[in-house]
Amino acid sequence: MLAHQGGWDEILLVLGPILVIVGLLRLAKRRVTAQQQPPDPPPHE
Repeated sequence: MLAHQGGWDEILLVLGPILVIVGLLRLAKRRVTAQQQPPDPPPHE
């Protein structure tokens, strides 16, 4: 079905997993940096 469609299907087979891994790495980095920041001080009245 997707065999020999001009090369775009092979590109998707390579780029798809790469994009998923990049997205997961960005998500993990965002979580780590959020945990490293000190909590906001309580408001003064």
